[in-house]
Amino acid sequence: MSLTQDLIDFKTQFRQNAPAEAQATMAEAGEAIAALGLEAQSLQVGASLPEIALPNATGKTVAISNLLSQGPVVITFYRGGWCPYCNLELRALQQALPQIQALGAQLVAITPETPDNSLSTQEKNELTFEVLSDQGNQAARQLGLVFTLPETLRPLYANFGIDLPATNGDDTFELPVPATYIVDASGKVVHRFVNTDYTQREDPERIVEVLQGMPAAA
Repeated sequence: MSLTQDLIDFKTQFRQNAPAEAQATMAEAGEAIAALGLEAQSLQVGASLPEIALPNATGKTVAISNLLSQGPVVITFYRGGWCPYCNLELRALQQALPQIQALGAQLVAITPETPDNSLSTQEKNELTFEVLSDQGNQAARQLGLVFTLPETLRPLYANFGIDLPATNGDDTFELPVPATYIVDASGKVVHRFVNTDYTQREDPERIVEVLQGMPAAA
């Protein structure tokens, strides 16, 4: 089963069980986030990736430029380990990791969560690729992916047991919209997926297809 189908199934189940009022609030907030225009304003295909160097789950700084010296890099930005859609995406990427690596590419996930929290996500999902902590969303901001969670959603998130200030280590309530970039060895973006609808993610099958079509990944 594909990640896309898993996401659809989870969303369907959520809609069947979540209170109608909560769903209406989430839908209205989603429209407000979409209206920010981040999909159009964020880093585009053909642009050069800004320098990104962030701590991994154990505190070691990882520079994307160093990874690019070895070949293409797949970078995915996710909201946090509290997000079920993010966890579905991360597990699907882990399953596709052998294919990605066989094509000469590396995979990196970036989250605004603190290293301790990203480590918990990495262990929970048994991830063997790098998970980097972008506290303050500085890297995501460079790519034009950052938004502030609408105030109408904050009590709802709290009711769901989601404490963003605790997981992110600040009180900004800023998050990245889900995004996946494929960057070639020269640092140029050759593929992007950016969607303000957090229930939508790039399917690993598509990532593999793009890598297969890249000369540098042959």
